[in-house]
Amino acid sequence: MNTTNDNQIVGSDYRFTILSDRLIRMEYQVDVHFEDRLTQTVQNRDFKCPDYTMIYDEQGFLIQIETDFFHLYYRGGEFNGETLFIDSKYNYGTHYNRWHYGDVDEKNLLGTARTLDKADGEIPLEMGVLSKSGFSILDDSKSMIQDHSTIVNRENTEIDLYGFAFGHRYLDALKTYYQLTGFPPIIPRFALGNWWSRFYPYTQDSYLQLMARFEQARIPLSISVLDMNWHTTDIPKEYGSGWTGYTWNKKYFNDPEKMLAELHRQGKRVTLNVHPAAGIRPSEAVYPEVAKAVGIDPRSKQPVIFDLNNPKFVKAYMETIHHALEKQGVDFWWVDWQQGSARSQHQVDPLWLLNVLHYNDQKARKGNDALTLSRYAGPGSHRYPIGFSGDSIASWQTLQFQPYFTATASNIGYTWWSHDIGGHMHGKYDPELALRWLQFGVFSPIMRLHSSDNQFMGKEPWNYDSETEQIMTNFMQLRHKLVPYIENANIETHEQGIPLMQPLYYQYPEDKPAYQYQNEYFFGSQLLVIPITTPKDSVIQEGRVDGYIPAGQWTDLLTHQTYVGPDELTLNRPDSEYPVLVKSGGVVVLNEDYMENINQLPVALTVQLFAGDDNQYSFKEQLGDNQATTTFRWSSVKRQLTIEINDPAGIIPPNRQLDLVEITSGQTVVVSGVQETNTTFVTPIQVDGEQLSSQLIYQKLVKCRLDFDLKQKIYQVVQNTTNLNQVILTLQSMAPQVVSEMLSEVLLSK
Repeated sequence: MNTTNDNQIVGSDYRFTILSDRLIRMEYQVDVHFEDRLTQTVQNRDFKCPDYTMIYDEQGFLIQIETDFFHLYYRGGEFNGETLFIDSKYNYGTHYNRWHYGDVDEKNLLGTARTLDKADGEIPLEMGVLSKSGFSILDDSKSMIQDHSTIVNRENTEIDLYGFAFGHRYLDALKTYYQLTGFPPIIPRFALGNWWSRFYPYTQDSYLQLMARFEQARIPLSISVLDMNWHTTDIPKEYGSGWTGYTWNKKYFNDPEKMLAELHRQGKRVTLNVHPAAGIRPSEAVYPEVAKAVGIDPRSKQPVIFDLNNPKFVKAYMETIHHALEKQGVDFWWVDWQQGSARSQHQVDPLWLLNVLHYNDQKARKGNDALTLSRYAGPGSHRYPIGFSGDSIASWQTLQFQPYFTATASNIGYTWWSHDIGGHMHGKYDPELALRWLQFGVFSPIMRLHSSDNQFMGKEPWNYDSETEQIMTNFMQLRHKLVPYIENANIETHEQGIPLMQPLYYQYPEDKPAYQYQNEYFFGSQLLVIPITTPKDSVIQEGRVDGYIPAGQWTDLLTHQTYVGPDELTLNRPDSEYPVLVKSGGVVVLNEDYMENINQLPVALTVQLFAGDDNQYSFKEQLGDNQATTTFRWSSVKRQLTIEINDPAGIIPPNRQLDLVEITSGQTVVVSGVQETNTTFVTPIQVDGEQLSSQLIYQKLVKCRLDFDLKQKIYQVVQNTTNLNQVILTLQSMAPQVVSEMLSEVLLSK
């Protein structure tokens, strides 16, 4: 017997819910106890009922369900490869892909993993909701029930699947996934700057002295992280290890409130690392109060067991312990749960409970300033940002994997990974590795330098040679300059489901190279990053990376070299440069006052216009619950930049100054719009392709490990031969291959 209720088709042991013309829920339950509550992953099933066609008892099928984008066939009975399959209509019905129940999605573009602990290179990834096949499955069968404040395991065994039939419209699929599971919340602005973090036994004086040295070096920091040494770790053996703790170590921090107040005065937010697994032991200062709260006589010295299923413990855990420390000045928590998942199949994963508990507590009291740093607990974790990826090995192999790992996590909606930039442990002194990792950190979601308590592993820029120190300083300053740009992408992630970091195939799904160059990614809507993750070549003394240049014109953010795609080529960069390309007509908004308090909206902004194709860039800013939008519209024909401001709450500083820098070889730009009188032109950067090529080739040859005479001959060829093809052929015949490739890249760019 079948019953139909708007978008649901229900039988004796099955239920199909057509959520949209591209998304269907498929359930099988022998006890007919279908799950209507929300789950750990799925937080919304209230979709607009789409148009669909139902066919009963025809051609050997009990049910057929068809929309414009998929056709489901069901023979009845238990779900298996014979009874249930779906044709997804790829590219609006021009191609079809058939999925049978139980199929392994060999073309799945993958998602992420719980941790990078001890990773020294690539690790396996879980499935995502995007697939080159055009159809993917989200299996919610084992997801916990999370309906409002209730978090429990499922009572009944049920097959509970969601089928996504989006073809290669990946961003549409991701937005629907967010509609189903909840959109990522806003990340506080202060989290977008540089974090200083280290597992190290700082004292109060040494830590403040370190912060002062960063200030003197004009290296901006927005978050101070105190790892586990903030609390007492030397406890009686009968109480267990010292990893868990909530009592300030007065040997190191004699006046923590004073220290926290000073860090706040400097404009920093502070987080403390906690490992809560061991509960509250009698060695803790708060033990008597917590013990009484859960019904234990403090005189018994019986430890208070960590138990998030006990409401009395939860109340004491949050209010007596964490809220009390927050009153002293702690802003948010690094919840470092390393004890795996549930203790049995009948218990809820404690990591999930911790993430929900801490983030919701922050959200209720701090609104859009809510934040936690914790570990990934599976699909749906994007609602409780941000993710701590774990204690990775400091090696080139680990760095080489991280860009792909970070961008690919967007395929399961997880957009805010925070890595131990530079690597957590082991490794050896390698300034180049530390620098390239830091540069990736600048162009990653969270820029958190971190290392172990090995006294030789500190990531302070001045621990390296003077040249590396200066480059590191420049890039850490650049991160804070980029905060307005990153903040805009942050808002877009929350409102539109557009990740800050996107694999190439999100924008170019039909370009084969977009799947091959796995480390390459978009960073916001205007920038394309091709990270350098291998050591420099010994001859040319530059880092090299193979990249894909999509169709159109792309200009390097730092060198202003211009490339025209589609093309595949090797990019070469000295230590001081990093391949970040701006799309044609791109607009990049920067705050040149990188030492300014990150929590304030800048009075002055620099707007870099990479003139080219028509472009519209909506730049959003947020203060509290209020937003302002400045829209930049670039017309290539009129060579006109129109600026429109929508600021209903008046959050933009009244004396806001926009300094426009045009990076182009073209003519004068005309500015129009409501902000015209407050816009000034900084001297335009006129890019002369030939002059730029000549300068770059000279600079690159200077550092090449070649005979001086050969360098001279190469440079004369470049200077005196006008035919570009002839120059490249001559270089190939007279110079080592790596040198000719490096110089050809410069010559072929404009």
